[in-house]
This record gives sequence, structure tokens and C-alpha cells, in this order.
Amino acid sequence: MGGSSGSSPCASCKLLRRRCAKDCIFAPYFPPDDPHKFAIVHKVFGASNVSKMLQELPIHQRADAVNSLVFEANARVRDPVYGCVGAISYLQDQVSQLQMQLAVAQAEVLCIQMHHDTTIVQSQVFIDQDDKALLSNSNNINNNINSNHHHLGYAMSGHFSTNFASSSSAMQMQMQMQLQDPLKQESLWT
Repeated sequence: MGGSSGSSPCASCKLLRRRCAKDCIFAPYFPPDDPHKFAIVHKVFGASNVSKMLQELPIHQRADAVNSLVFEANARVRDPVYGCVGAISYLQDQVSQLQMQLAVAQAEVLCIQMHHDTTIVQSQVFIDQDDKALLSNSNNINNNINSNHHHLGYAMSGHFSTNFASSSSAMQMQMQMQLQDPLKQESLWT
């Protein structure tokens, strides 16, 4: 995998201007077509430190280690003091802020739902009160009609004195008008 007599040197050897050996530890992880990858790692950690780290790791873990070094080196360029820890801290702060915003939004939704439920209950109470008033008015009308029927029946049966017997037709008209008046006065649709 390292440089051979016919192939171009790896990014590390190219940057360090040295000949790439067959057993070059950098060659498998820093290809010649991606020079920036090694340049950033070299700038932050130094080539010798990276070489020592890679030699201490088993071969199957080296690719992941190189990816982690590149990530940390990029973070250190952006934040020389904290690096990845600074990025993690920043992201944790954002998560906390978003959790607070979510809690506020959930509280607002709960308040709206409670207000909506209260409005429904209140409107149901008003409807029930309207129904009771309507029922009361209907009972009053029925009582008036029944009372007028009773008086009419009493008058028709001849229990009134003889003074009123001569004016029975006038009485019947008056009774009919009394029967109609309560219905006009207390209509269900007015």
C-alpha cells in the first residue's frame, strides 16, 4: 500500500517531502488525492505523534483512529482551546434551549386545550339553562291553555249565573281570544 517506485507518495510523505516507503504507516489512511486530510492532522498533532498513535493501535482500529484525529484536528482549528469538547458543549446548550422551548410550547398547548374544554363546558351549561327556560315557558303556556279550557268548559256547562247566559256568545268569543293571546304573547320562536 505504501509508495513504490512507480506510484506517487502518500499525502503525508508528499507534504513532508520524503520518499514513501513500502511499509509507510500513513499511506493506507492518507491517500495522495486528499492532501488536506493529513495537513490538518499534522498541523494540530504533528506527524511523529500521529505515527506513534497509529503504531500503538491494532491494524483494524487505525482507520477509525485516523477519522477521529481528522475530526478533532478540524475542531481544534475552529476552537483551539476546547476542540470537540467545545462543539459538544455548544450542541448540549442548543439541546437544552430546544427542550425549554418545547416545554413552553407544550404548556401553551395544554393551556389552549384547557381553555377550549372550559368553553365547551360553559356553553353546555348555557344550553342546559336555555333548555330549562324553554321548558318552563312551555309549561306556563300549557298551564294557561289548560286553565282557559277549564273556564271555557265551566262556562259552557251552564254554571255561570243567568245574567251571563244571555251573553254566552260574547263569552265564547272572549274565551277564544284568551286562548289565543297567551300563545301570541309567549311564542317559542320569538
